[in-house]
Amino acid sequence: MTSYMRSGPLEVGEWVRLTDPKGRRHNMQLEAGKEFSTKKGQIRHDDMIGQPEGIVIESSMEFPYQVFRPLLFEYVVAMPRGAAIIYPKDAAQIIAQADIYPGARVVEAGAGSGSLTAYLLRAIGPTGTLGSYELREEFADNVLRNVHEVAGEDLPGWTLTVGDVREVITETEIDRLILDMVDPWTCIPLAVERLAPGGIVCAYVATTTQLSLFVETLRADGGFTEPRAWETLEREWHLEGLAVRPKHTMNGHTAFLVTARRMAPGHRSMGTSRRPAPGAYGPDYKGPRPAGLDDA
Repeated sequence: MTSYMRSGPLEVGEWVRLTDPKGRRHNMQLEAGKEFSTKKGQIRHDDMIGQPEGIVIESSMEFPYQVFRPLLFEYVVAMPRGAAIIYPKDAAQIIAQADIYPGARVVEAGAGSGSLTAYLLRAIGPTGTLGSYELREEFADNVLRNVHEVAGEDLPGWTLTVGDVREVITETEIDRLILDMVDPWTCIPLAVERLAPGGIVCAYVATTTQLSLFVETLRADGGFTEPRAWETLEREWHLEGLAVRPKHTMNGHTAFLVTARRMAPGHRSMGTSRRPAPGAYGPDYKGPRPAGLDDA
């Protein structure tokens, strides 16, 4: 059942999202004859089945709830998870900045709980291909359930493989390589071998240590454009008459993102004409060094 990827009357098997006047939310899967219990009474599934989205129903205690299909970003943050998910703010950046397009040939290493997988499948459309690789079988089982829940069972362009992408990858020429793993720099030889010229490698890393090592390994290889690294912070606003201000909570750091493009065979990156900051690659620096950089 492709719960939020359709319109029309609500059907048995679909997920719905109930919101009360205080903004509290409940996700549930519709089943004929079933009831959902809340502190404000019972909610009958039959009151929603066959109805359009956007209705307001009442519990047995006459407490109101509005009913919609969950949007993709609403579903993924509540989906059952084994591994941590890639949050919507980062998934959106990956889709945009890695330029995931309909028909693209994409590989993701580290499927997590399937949140990014769902976004990638939507972005590549029916003509694209996505190869997802996950080291842990229990995580892969969860990915399979979550993706089928949101995207349906008929996904001919998607494969999910349990194993180390560096050892079991089957794709020979890809357009985009997305790395959500502890040591993405170890996949740079794979990116050199499998990415088409102009293709993009994108890494999702949590710490500055990982960020630095991935970027410097790309530079040292010389077969990629100068890497771009950034993070995205999300802050909602409170809006009430003249009381307009940022909310006190926000989605701050979740991860850093890095992208770089594959050079054509036989061509090396121009790098940057800007000299490194004094001491940036001094004696205390132990990581990879950009090609042509003096050791001094």
